[in-house]
Parts: sequence; structure tokens; C-alpha cells
Amino acid sequence: QVQLVESGGGLVQPGGSLRLSCAASGATFSNYGMGWFRRAPGKERDFVAAINWSGTSTYYGDFVKGRFTITRDNAKNTVYLQMNSLKPEDTALYYCAAQKGLFAPMGEYNHWGQGTQVTVSS
Repeated sequence: QVQLVESGGGLVQPGGSLRLSCAASGATFSNYGMGWFRRAPGKERDFVAAINWSGTSTYYGDFVKGRFTITRDNAKNTVYLQMNSLKPEDTALYYCAAQKGLFAPMGEYNHWGQGTQVTVSS
């Protein structure tokens, strides 16, 4: 089964940018649709973004509003989340997830990473 490892989180000032990466191993990466989710302390998990196996279709949570971009590189078995114009309310633990089969971006994901912390603060 696929294993997922996120990286790229950290502390950034409001208005700044971060690029998260999620490296996959253990399975054929292009068989999976991929998603990014986040959970802030005391809040429910949010859907952030998702991308289909080929990268031709992308989906975003309403709060993203053009600030984030999800991409993938199947040759590198990696999915990325470019986050710009970050706000303090974007502070959360960000997870990537993989879904096999007919892709449902808002559906159930089969595999999850451990997460990478993003903190937006001055």
C-alpha cells in the first residue's frame, strides 16, 4: 500500500508563501488521486485541495480563493501544495491523502500521511 510523507511546513509571516510536498512510496503513484487536508486545533478537518491521477483536474476548498495551487509530478511520486498570501487562520496541521479508484475529491481517502505543521504568525 502507499506510504505518504509530507514536508515543507514551518513558520511564515502573514502574506508569505510555503510549498508543501508529499512524497509517496510503496505503490504506483499514478493510480491514486491525491488530496490535501488540514486540521486546526479544536476544529474539524478541512478539505484544502485535490488533484486527479493525471493532474488534469484540480479541486479546492472554498476558503482557498485562488491562493493555493495543487500540482503533482508522477515521475517523482510527489504532490505539491503551493500556498501564497497566507493568513493566520491558515495555521493548521496539513495532511496529504491518497485515493485509489474512481476519483471522488471529496470522498473517502484510503491512505494518509502524518502531517506537516504550518504556522502563520508575525
